[in-house]
Amino acid sequence: MAPRVLISDALSETAVDIFRRRGIDVDFKPELGKDKDALLAAVADYDGLAIRSATKVTEKVIEAADKLRVIGRAGIGVDNVDVPKATERGIIVMNTPYGNSITTAEHAIAMMFAVARQLPAADASTQAGKWEKSKFLGTELTGKTLGVIGCGNIGSVVAERGIGLRMRVVAYDPFLSLERAQEIGVEKVELDELLKRADVVTLHTPMTEKTRGIIGAEALAKMKPDAIVINCARGGLVDEAALAEALKEGRIGGAGIDVFETEPAKESVLFGLPNIVCTPHLGASTSEAQENVALQIAEQMADYLIDGAVSNALNMPSISAEEAPRLTPFVTLADQLGSFAGQLTETGVQSIRIEYEGAVADMNTRALTAAALTGFLKPLLQSVNMVSAPTLARERGIHVEEVRREQQGAYETYIRLTVNTDRRERSVAGTVFSGGRPRVIQVKNINMEAELVPSMLYVTNLDKPGFIGRLGAALGEAGVNIATFNLGRSAPGDDAIALIGVDQELTDDVVARVEAVDGVVQAKRLRF
Repeated sequence: MAPRVLISDALSETAVDIFRRRGIDVDFKPELGKDKDALLAAVADYDGLAIRSATKVTEKVIEAADKLRVIGRAGIGVDNVDVPKATERGIIVMNTPYGNSITTAEHAIAMMFAVARQLPAADASTQAGKWEKSKFLGTELTGKTLGVIGCGNIGSVVAERGIGLRMRVVAYDPFLSLERAQEIGVEKVELDELLKRADVVTLHTPMTEKTRGIIGAEALAKMKPDAIVINCARGGLVDEAALAEALKEGRIGGAGIDVFETEPAKESVLFGLPNIVCTPHLGASTSEAQENVALQIAEQMADYLIDGAVSNALNMPSISAEEAPRLTPFVTLADQLGSFAGQLTETGVQSIRIEYEGAVADMNTRALTAAALTGFLKPLLQSVNMVSAPTLARERGIHVEEVRREQQGAYETYIRLTVNTDRRERSVAGTVFSGGRPRVIQVKNINMEAELVPSMLYVTNLDKPGFIGRLGAALGEAGVNIATFNLGRSAPGDDAIALIGVDQELTDDVVARVEAVDGVVQAKRLRF
């Protein structure tokens, strides 16, 4: 029997034809995306579900989808899909991360021009018969400095367009190497320098814990008083209240906002302010982009349902059924090692070396490397997956090296991940114990054995008497319950590391308390 696919959103007829040409029985019912009860009643009969943003694939929908094998999202964001529940049920979730890059980049450039030349206000005034020519004195962009925050797929296109406009382009991206920056013709700088130098600041970074509110009151205070802020990436990257105050007080030149903290944005503190242009999340809204992502998701879903091929999956490693039982614990280990290193990396990455020693060297190291890169990139690129991670690393000029060798050390097998940045080299190693239990066995060449739990505190310190007591007391005073406490040191009285598992999420206040403990060199919270 041919696989069946339900399209519950408005995809193009060409996408429907792709499914049919590939031998898939497809039903095009876009009205179901707005009728959750009807969707619940219908979804059980299908192997695949193709959606855009209107369809909400909730836990209830997934539970009702007895036969569902793949969910395909025509677009980047999967906020409307319960990915953990889909993963639990063995349903692959795919998206199309590159289908609307050009369109979003062009919208950012259009917003930049609209703000610089006050086009919407000038249009409204002229159509009202006022002819206020002297009121709308614009800003020329040629020769100005464009600051790009996030220089991945979309950001690099914006940078290219800026260079074409004869603008100087500076970029901030922790994963952008100097070589990649030179290749695309931008100057790689730190965030503070970008804010001080840029005449236009444009955001093209995902929404993560590190990037939320990246343009807030403090950042705005560092910018030129006539600078322009453009956000066509994600709502929440800009602190809307802080931006509103800066606009009211004339401390910022203008802003172009396409995305909002709450959408649909029926009201906002930004509405009605001077020299701001607002659009209703139009970054990907062109006929070309909508067509591209629809065709891509149809091809990807057909490839999987017919041939078993997986591409752009958010929750599916490229692992065959035969090797999965043996490889899966090492995939988990590789992902954890990558995440460990990624959360501690704050400067430009030049290269990543992944060493496989012993039995693991004979496994599917391509999948393991993809898992390690996924873990490493995820702190800044939440939508990264095992398929896209190698590409995203290459886009940022990160050289990835695999080393395989026979057993040499005390452990029968282990994986070591080493990150070389602009400033230092850092490594972390781990192995899998009996029962498939991943463990960290070395950090920065300091031996230790630790299980990675969801919430952890990483501390580097000087090995001095009384330190453990002071650290434990600080956590106890903050009401933090310690679950695991692992220690290691390079030599008596020398550099030491503490890796502490705790029972709750660590706040900024708790981390600050730990940093104040005598002997602490660095303290960072980690999440796994």
